Amino acid sequence: MTAKIIYFTVNGKLERAEFGAHCSAADVKDLFHAAAEAGPRHILKMYDMSGSVLNISPQLEANSEDSHYRLEVVASDLQSVAVLPELDGMEHRLHRLESKVTEDVAKTPEIICKLKSQVETFKRKLESVAHLSWMGLFKDDQHISTFSSNTPRLSVQEERQQVHNKFLNLSSLQVTEEVREHLKTPIFDNWQWEEAEMLVLLQVMYTDLDFLTAFHIQLDNLQNFLFEVYCHYNTIPFHNFQHCFCVTQMMYGLMWLTDLRSKLESIDLLIMLTSALCHDLDHPGYNNVYQINAQTDLALRYNDMSPLENHHCAVAFGILSKPECNIFKNLTSEQYKHVRGGMIKCILATDMARHNEILNKFKVMQPLFDFSNTDHKELMKIMVKVSDISNEARPMAVAEPWLDCLLQEFFNQSDTEKLKGLPVTPFMDRDKVSKPSSQTSFIRFVLLPLFTELTKLFPCLEEHILEPVQRALQYYSEMERATKEEQEEGGTNKP
Repeated sequence: MTAKIIYFTVNGKLERAEFGAHCSAADVKDLFHAAAEAGPRHILKMYDMSGSVLNISPQLEANSEDSHYRLEVVASDLQSVAVLPELDGMEHRLHRLESKVTEDVAKTPEIICKLKSQVETFKRKLESVAHLSWMGLFKDDQHISTFSSNTPRLSVQEERQQVHNKFLNLSSLQVTEEVREHLKTPIFDNWQWEEAEMLVLLQVMYTDLDFLTAFHIQLDNLQNFLFEVYCHYNTIPFHNFQHCFCVTQMMYGLMWLTDLRSKLESIDLLIMLTSALCHDLDHPGYNNVYQINAQTDLALRYNDMSPLENHHCAVAFGILSKPECNIFKNLTSEQYKHVRGGMIKCILATDMARHNEILNKFKVMQPLFDFSNTDHKELMKIMVKVSDISNEARPMAVAEPWLDCLLQEFFNQSDTEKLKGLPVTPFMDRDKVSKPSSQTSFIRFVLLPLFTELTKLFPCLEEHILEPVQRALQYYSEMERATKEEQEEGGTNKP
């Protein structure tokens, strides 16, 4: 089988890596971690010749020496770390990689041989120092477990604990200025980052907006809060923690692009960012229409009035009620009242059943908008709404996979509705909805009117969110036409 060859520079030196089609995403990431001589506590990113971030995965495109990529450690440890876990981790990953790559390409690549030699040399140096013998370094390899596809799957609790441990380890790293600046843009690619890394980036958002200083938020409280938020997002196709991160990151980016820091008080920015973070907590993957028609506990509890959004709010303040997670504990009573009221308004505004009501109200006040007018704080709700449904403002390579996730969740709901004899939500019916048709209507009648109004207030957003959405409409319109032509040709060619 032909191996995929990747040329890249790391620390200014040109390297070459090979891997086959059977390599997993974890194997490929481990390969490049080893090449960069980076431990599991470091974050790596790959860039192409133009400086765009590439996904370090089996889908990484082969290149040549002339079009080599650039591999960088974008977050590095500021403190010393124990040598043993780093060394064991590197040796274990090399062992896995050697087995996997040899299976694919029938030989051990030169880069892995070189790295194995470096690890062995380092071990021999350590073994020669008597006072380091307690570190447990041995000459035999019996302590290295062989990678097996039969490795037991971790429980949810074990997976969460892994994410928690990695998050706390990574939180001491210094994220580069390049990544911090990229985090402020709508083109940020969530698919490049693991969940623990996303938690680090969320921490960066709170620190870079100076919330920890302004509101006396203790770092351990913030970390506990972020992790609890992560734990309260379910593993479902769309409304999951990755979606939460994307919405929060877009909200963060819009704050910087529109210079909201000079227009709104810091406490209002805190409301908006935290609302984005919490806006879909414990989402079950079935929307309000389903909740009401199925007479679920949530619908009964909230009297059919935005049951999900009310639940998201309740879960958010349930997390905040824990002393170790309460990032608002040092606010004054008036400040807390303002934050709680603002968050409830922002999260309830994400109910799409209220979309036209909120948009029409904003349209009326937009021509005379005054940032100092308390009534005009409706802007906060609009910004959270825009962030919530902003995927199509992102590059197509980022946005389209999210559409696939959304349709999967929609189809799961319509299948359940059919099984239970409930009314089937039309735009979720897999028998009636296609990928392009679902987006052309949504973009034309929901996204464009909303984004156009916000762009009137912030003209700088035209190139960042309005134009990308217009391009997305063109993309899906062409896809829809092509699909119809194929269907018509198929009907014509039938005997």
